Amino acid sequence: MAELASLEDPGARAVNEKHGDDHGVNLTKLRAVAKRLKTQQELSRGLWETGDTAARLLALLICRPRAFERDELDAMLRDARAPKVHDWLVNYVVKKNPYAEELRVSWFADPDPVVASAGWALTTERVAKKPEGLDLAGLLDVIEAEMKDAPERLQWAMNHCLAQIGIEHAELRTRALDIGERLEVLKNYPTSPGCTSPFAPIWITEMVRRQQAK
Repeated sequence: MAELASLEDPGARAVNEKHGDDHGVNLTKLRAVAKRLKTQQELSRGLWETGDTAARLLALLICRPRAFERDELDAMLRDARAPKVHDWLVNYVVKKNPYAEELRVSWFADPDPVVASAGWALTTERVAKKPEGLDLAGLLDVIEAEMKDAPERLQWAMNHCLAQIGIEHAELRTRALDIGERLEVLKNYPTSPGCTSPFAPIWITEMVRRQQAK
C-alpha cells in the first residue's frame, strides 16, 4: 500500500476521476508492479479487501482467475463500483473463470444496472467467440426496446453488444445498423482522432470494412 501511495500522481488522478475512477496511479507503473510480484493469490485477496481502487486493480493483475468461487466473484462484482475495477474484474478474471457462463446468465437479468452491464459484457464476448445457443435476434429485441433509456454503464454494454452482433453476424447486420440509426445512442460522443466512434452504425461499418480489407 505504501508503494502504491508513492506512485500517486495528481495529474493521473484528475484524469481518472473524470471517468469515475478514484485513484491516481499510472496504469503502466501499476502493471510494472504486478509483473514484479507475479501471481500471488493470497496477496491479491488482501489487496482487494482494502477497498482501495489502485490496490484492487493490482489485485486483479496478480490473482489466479480460476481460483475464485462463483459467490466470491458475485460479491466482488457488486462491491466493484469504480468503472475500471469493474471492467478489469469482468475482462481479466471472470472471463477466465469456470463460472463465467453461470454468472453471465445471472447478472444479465439483475435489477442493478451496473451488475447487468457485466452480464451484457460477458454476452458480447459470446457473440464474438461462441454465439452457438444465444438468441441473437432476441438480444436485438431487448436492445431495441431498452437501450435508449438505460443507465449509462448498461447502455454502453448494450451498445457494444449491438455493434458486435452487427460486426460478426452478416445476416443481422442490416437490422443492427437500423436499430443504431433510429436510437442514436452515442451518436455525438466525442471521439479522438484516429479512434472509431462508439456510435454503432459507424463502429459496425468501420470494423466490417477492415475485415473485408484483410
